[in-house]
Amino acid sequence: MTVPGDKSISHRALLLSALADGTSFLSNLGPGDDCRSTRACLERLGVRIDDEDTVAGSLRVAGCGVGGLNAPSTTLDAGNSGTTTRLLLGILAGHAWEARVSGDASLSRRPMRRVIDPLTKMGAALTSTDGCLPLTIRGGQLHAIDYTTPVASAQVKSCVMLAGLHAEGTTTVREPVPTRDHTERALRQYGADVTIGADGAVHVAGGQRLHPVTLRIPGDPSSAAFWAAAATAIPGADVTIEGVSLNPTRLGFLDALARAGADLSLVPDGERPEPVGSLRVRHGGLRPIVITPDEVPGLIDELPVLAAMATFGGALSVSGAAELRVKESDRITELVRGLRALGATADERPDGFVIDGSRPLSGGTADASGDHRLAMAFSIAALGGRAPSRILGADVVSVSYPRFFADLEELRA
Repeated sequence: MTVPGDKSISHRALLLSALADGTSFLSNLGPGDDCRSTRACLERLGVRIDDEDTVAGSLRVAGCGVGGLNAPSTTLDAGNSGTTTRLLLGILAGHAWEARVSGDASLSRRPMRRVIDPLTKMGAALTSTDGCLPLTIRGGQLHAIDYTTPVASAQVKSCVMLAGLHAEGTTTVREPVPTRDHTERALRQYGADVTIGADGAVHVAGGQRLHPVTLRIPGDPSSAAFWAAAATAIPGADVTIEGVSLNPTRLGFLDALARAGADLSLVPDGERPEPVGSLRVRHGGLRPIVITPDEVPGLIDELPVLAAMATFGGALSVSGAAELRVKESDRITELVRGLRALGATADERPDGFVIDGSRPLSGGTADASGDHRLAMAFSIAALGGRAPSRILGADVVSVSYPRFFADLEELRA
């Protein structure tokens, strides 16, 4: 099977194509609502984006150049997308006009002060609603900073890097724990000079120009994780996912699956600039596993489906994952509540949770709470129930994986 184009890479490709000097050609773009939010915001900023093949997710983006976006005449609506919001704010900070950014109810509860603070230090002026959306930003002449992110967040790192591209001097970003490196790779592909210090710090010189690219987005490993976890959990399962990103900063969940008993094999197929290849997962028994705080940044998006996998007869203990509480939902509280509703033995911790899969799920009704990853995780867990289950609000999968249930039916056929 294949999975949709990677959401994280798609956001960055759209944003950097908009800043390039010329027209970029993108294909296999992530089809979800979040990527559509990024596109819609860029079009309101004067970027021309033309579809070539909507089925294949291919389009052309006519770049405006670094610092060349137009002031929007209406509010920029980021929908449910935190990535759209935080990365776009880094770009808007380099433009000497005012923009207002809003989002849906879920996004409006997510913390934005973590990007407001560094952008303010660089010279932008931001006014928010108690550190959340909606907010107003007035950019201008930025100056470089040496900044240590308060949390391990690729979105915060990327926001500061994109602002640094518009700043005078060289901006440095340091993290408490390394996070996914899609922005670093993408900037280099578009012609920017990005250096990584011996201490892991990222350095971006301001004033660089970007050239256009032709890029096929690899499959999303976070989407592949749902099928990989299901194959790990279900006796007799054997799933191969082709054309998926094998970026090592995104594959922490594979180590967790291996420890849980999965039979895994990877077949690399080059780097473009992201490593791409095939992932095969077969059931090999299920064992209890522990996820420690140092592992969390590398698999935070996959924690809900790892919890679902554990309900099939394993066990999972997670700590150091307080960041889950400020995702599309409070993913700790809502994950535990939903799995309990399906019959699981699950307990909440301040910074994580514990799943005991020693007895099969009874089946029941779980509420996705407006969170796409919970809707998909509950659906995977429900496959192990003794009776059918209902997932309320399951249409929220459109945020990242619109064909999730069609693919699930095909795999079960």
